[in-house]
Amino acid sequence: MEILKVSARSVPNSVAGAISGVVKEYGEVEVQAVGAGAANQAIKAVAIARSYLSDSDIDLICVPEFANVEINGEERTAIRLICMPR
Repeated sequence: MEILKVSARSVPNSVAGAISGVVKEYGEVEVQAVGAGAANQAIKAVAIARSYLSDSDIDLICVPEFANVEINGEERTAIRLICMPR
């Protein structure tokens, strides 16, 4: 499964375009965010992607969960958003 990593500086419209493209091509995508700012941008991107995909009659759903990721040798907790068509 394709993984998109979102930061607090990510542009939600750009991430939404990437989510839409991956969902159309592969059927699902994992969006990862570490930190409150990154999680905020990721959620905005999923909401925008829903509207992008509705033009193609795709109803995007998102399943949130926690994940442990390693960044610079340090373990951090990330929000993982599994996005797929309903």
